[in-house]
Amino acid sequence: MRVLGIDPGLTRCGMGVVEGSVGRPLSLVDVNVLRTSADRPVAERLVTIEKGVDAWIEEHRPDAVAVERVFARSDVSTVMGTAQASGIAMVCAARRGLPIALHTPSEVKAAVSGNGRADKAQVGAMVTRILRLDAMPKPADAADALALAITHIWRGGAQARIDAALAAAGRNRR
Repeated sequence: MRVLGIDPGLTRCGMGVVEGSVGRPLSLVDVNVLRTSADRPVAERLVTIEKGVDAWIEEHRPDAVAVERVFARSDVSTVMGTAQASGIAMVCAARRGLPIALHTPSEVKAAVSGNGRADKAQVGAMVTRILRLDAMPKPADAADALALAITHIWRGGAQARIDAALAAAGRNRR
C-alpha cells in the first residue's frame, strides 16, 4: 500500500509518501513541505496548495490519502487556515477517487510512538526509526506527514481489510 500523508497548513503543508504493509518494513518514497507566503491572499495560497497536492498525487500515485483531522486550538485564524488546507487536500484526493482517511493528532502520536501525548521531537524520532532514515525529516510538518501515512498503513489499511471481510461475510450469509 502506498499512502500520501498530508499535515495540512496554510503556511506549511507537510507531504509524505510511505509504502508498505502491516507486519512488513515501511519505506519512505518522498517527503517535502509545500510553502505559501503569508503576504499573498488566502485564495492564491489555497490554489498553490491545490496545485502542489495534485502534483504529488500525479507523481506518486498513492492508494490512499491520510489527512490530519483538524481540531480546535485557541487561535481561530490557525484553525481556519488548517481547515481550508485540509479541505483542499481532501478535494484533490476525492477528485481522483482516492480513499481519504482522517486521523487525529493523538491517534497518530499513539500509533508511531505508543504515546498519544508525544511531543514533536518524539514523533520525529520514531518516524526516523520506523522508516530507517539517516536523519529526522525537517521541518516537523514533514515528519508529521510521514507519521500520518505510517498510521494509515498500520491502522487504516487493517481497518479496510476488516471492513472488506465483514462485507464479504455478510454477502455469504444471504
